[in-house]
Amino acid sequence: MASKISPDPFCLLLLGSLIITCPLLCSSTVSQDDRKSYIVYMGDRPKSEFSASSLHLSMLQEVIGSNFSSNSLLHSFKRTFNGFVVKLSEGEVEKIAAMSSVVSVFPNRKKKLHTTRSWDFMGFPQEVQRTNVESNIIVGMLDTGIWPESESFNDAGFGPPPIKWKGSCQVSSNFSCNNKIIGAKYYRSDGIFDQSDVKSPRDSEGHGTHTASTAAGGSVSMASLYGLAMGTARGGVPSARIAVYKVCWSDGCWDADILAAFDDAIADGVDIISISIGSWEPLDYFDDSMAIGAFHAIKYGILTSNSGGNEGPGLATISNISPWSLSVAASTIDRKFLTKVLLGNNKAYEGVSINTFDLQNVMYPLIYGGDAPNITGNFTSSYSRFCFLNSLDPALVKGKIVLCDALVSGREPFFAGAAGAVMQDGGATDVAYSFPLPSSYLGIREGRHIRSYMNSTSNATATIYKSNEENDTSAPRVVSFSSRGPNVFTPDILKPDIAAPGVDILAAWSPLSPVTRVIGDNRMVQYNIDSGTSMACPHATGAAAYVKSYHPTWSPAAIKSALMTTASPMSGGLDAEFAYGAGHINPVKAINPGLVYDAGPIDYIKFLCGQGYNRSALRMITGDNSICSHTINGTVWDLNYPSFSLSTSRSKVISRIFNRVVTNVGSATSIYKSSVTAPPGLKIQVKPAILSFSSLDQNLSFSLKIEGTVASSIVSASLAWDDGVHHVRSPIIVHAALKRKP
Repeated sequence: MASKISPDPFCLLLLGSLIITCPLLCSSTVSQDDRKSYIVYMGDRPKSEFSASSLHLSMLQEVIGSNFSSNSLLHSFKRTFNGFVVKLSEGEVEKIAAMSSVVSVFPNRKKKLHTTRSWDFMGFPQEVQRTNVESNIIVGMLDTGIWPESESFNDAGFGPPPIKWKGSCQVSSNFSCNNKIIGAKYYRSDGIFDQSDVKSPRDSEGHGTHTASTAAGGSVSMASLYGLAMGTARGGVPSARIAVYKVCWSDGCWDADILAAFDDAIADGVDIISISIGSWEPLDYFDDSMAIGAFHAIKYGILTSNSGGNEGPGLATISNISPWSLSVAASTIDRKFLTKVLLGNNKAYEGVSINTFDLQNVMYPLIYGGDAPNITGNFTSSYSRFCFLNSLDPALVKGKIVLCDALVSGREPFFAGAAGAVMQDGGATDVAYSFPLPSSYLGIREGRHIRSYMNSTSNATATIYKSNEENDTSAPRVVSFSSRGPNVFTPDILKPDIAAPGVDILAAWSPLSPVTRVIGDNRMVQYNIDSGTSMACPHATGAAAYVKSYHPTWSPAAIKSALMTTASPMSGGLDAEFAYGAGHINPVKAINPGLVYDAGPIDYIKFLCGQGYNRSALRMITGDNSICSHTINGTVWDLNYPSFSLSTSRSKVISRIFNRVVTNVGSATSIYKSSVTAPPGLKIQVKPAILSFSSLDQNLSFSLKIEGTVASSIVSASLAWDDGVHHVRSPIIVHAALKRKP
């Protein structure tokens, strides 16, 4: 499953038990005008029934006294956590923060509540123009199932399923569908279930619920993870229907089940298939159940959106590479989570993590993992310094904060009874993870300072604060874990195709699965923050469904082309297009691309013939009697793909012609002029340089010739067609033969 362990432009300060000390410039009588809006966070929602408003009003009466007005209480949180929004003076902030039931008090910055932030960040606001057709769009989710009771899947206002729907719902004593989730099935070909598996379409992992709500969940205001990433959680097509195909279990996702789900999804009448699943390494098209399933889908006009994989940043690590599917890389959004570590010497260091725990400002003993090896388990300090599983001695680390020399899941310190973990190494810090105990991930320099402090005293102590949100001005950029190209089986097909938000995404969750999926982590939530190309994929799925709602008759290739050629250009990094493909997805522009590079099953059959696949192999993937012949034998450079990729050798003289056909879907009468950007050493010619269209759906051909030499292993260029209204951009990449790196 393509998801790793488990960005709002304002800085959300979670201050734990810290009290903001400010000079009291006001008198004991404070007017409402002197008060500012604050969030009072009180931790988990009480398990028993309670009246949140009554509790919060009584607290305010105690703090404010005779000056109290019920109008000061702006909102009470009571669904997934406990707290409220209130207008307070600076002095009142200090008083309420000192209450034993209050975890933290922090400013409510006057910003508009955002989505999980990712859709807004892409320029796709909640108020974006939509069509009535959206409610007829069916998104098929192949994943771990779904939590149907989530507010994200509330069917209020929905009519009956579309007439085209032919699927069914596997109703059981613990699962039923509605007019939002119109179908749900589960698959287990061997019939063997683990004790932790739920034998129904119900999600016990969280992953499937998260991806489904990201793609097509309804709008849910005030969603957050214990106050983090607060905003309106929504999918790309909130009015669309969802069909669930549970193919993943506690032991993974099996090919037989994936193919069975594809078979059903296609027959059921879904419009888009989203599958955030992948293998550890790229597979030949014929060894990949998803490539086969996706090919069958395009024959019925269904686009499959795939996660690219989480094996980056090494080259040639992308696992979903079929040219007939949409392969999605993960990018950052303008929000990051930072977690401060305070040492006993009052030195503070800021790391990255999603830490919802509050140590109440208590300083805990600090111990180095290398000084606490589990000797009885035959572990030495060379293992325990990394906090590997079972390597720590519980007697030595219990109740202490452990310093680990690696980014780990936190399971070992947690199981050993540690109070917290500070991890340090030289890895990437562009994604924040959740841990089952208070944790922060620091760089080597900060870790060195902490070690120096520990060596300077016999009574080293530390505490870890709850996470803060800050604005990430460098976004969007492709995250380090996102798998990179090139396509190891067909280097001249650029993969990934596109980048979409996949870092620290808030979306719906299964309450059966802890925040970290670690047994013993008792944080059961309705919404969780997760990262991975698994999270990027449903963003692309939602965008594709949005385009489909405007253009119901468009082919999968046309929808894919629209997304790619309207993507926002990205730059930076040595991996270039092998990291982000055509660029960062832009759903609003994609509904009006001007031109599309269309393709159908026969085009992919020609491509496969040109790749040397034989008759029996083609029968396997196409399901018909396709036979390669001179008339249907095509080259990879002639596949009508929206991007251009050419593999070569350094300093070798290049001369290659690509043939393409574009279809006019913009203005009936239009003239498109070509423009090329190319680095020194490359000459790129387009013939003809101008395309004149006289009608909609008209097809015109052109050729693109690349000549010259390249001195670098990766060289980027681009082609754009422009009619003054539409800007149709395609990336061009010329690269030396690159091998997969471990």
